[in-house]
Amino acid sequence: QVQLVESGGGLVQPGGSLRLSCVASGSIAYLYSMGWYRQAPGKQRELVAVISSGGTTNYAESIKGRFTISRDTPNNYWYLQMDSLKPEDTAVYYCGADLRTSVSLRRSDYWGQGTQVTVSS
Repeated sequence: QVQLVESGGGLVQPGGSLRLSCVASGSIAYLYSMGWYRQAPGKQRELVAVISSGGTTNYAESIKGRFTISRDTPNNYWYLQMDSLKPEDTAVYYCGADLRTSVSLRRSDYWGQGTQVTVSS
């Protein structure tokens, strides 16, 4: 069993900051990549940022320069530092991971349950 759990969402004023955290636990053999995604009401889920096991990062154009993804690989944590938040950043944020389990040795995508981020004055 593999579980991803996010934390750190909430309500923040425009221009403010939030830091999201995600931890992966369970029978994990290898984490290939870790990322953050978001889904706003009435919209499809979209990639926000992703970081590979080698440290390569990729960001959505809409958040470049404002958000930073980082990781604590030995402890299976990764983070999303969100600065200069805008109302259009309001969404449910999900962490995701491409990983191989140590039990079945299957490689698959796993998702957290989501955390709400609301940017409003």
